[in-house]
Amino acid sequence: QVHLVESGGGSVQPGGSLRLSCAASESVFAINGMGWYRQAPGKQRELVAAVTSTGNTRYADFVNGRFAISMDNAKNTVSLQMNSLTAEDTGVYYCAAETAPILLLDPKFSSWGQGIQVTVSS
Repeated sequence: QVHLVESGGGSVQPGGSLRLSCAASESVFAINGMGWYRQAPGKQRELVAAVTSTGNTRYADFVNGRFAISMDNAKNTVSLQMNSLTAEDTGVYYCAAETAPILLLDPKFSSWGQGIQVTVSS
């Protein structure tokens, strides 16, 4: 497993932006994919976006062009730029990583961060 540390969460007003970052510790094996999930109060954890080491991406339907995920293979980091945030985006956001190949249609991750709070409120 890979140790992951998220940063960049916080509070923002509706319509605002936040950038989440996640740094992975050194791994014996190359990281093949990383992703962001979120969990709102009373709801199940859901995929927000995922990216492979080759640059392919997948977004949840609710993203609707507002977020952008990117991965820096050399630094083992993944970022999530979130724009036009709404109250429905409030939740705990989790970073995930996988050293095995992943399928973007159904990604499976074995390493998870502790989660970081994102609150969108006026």
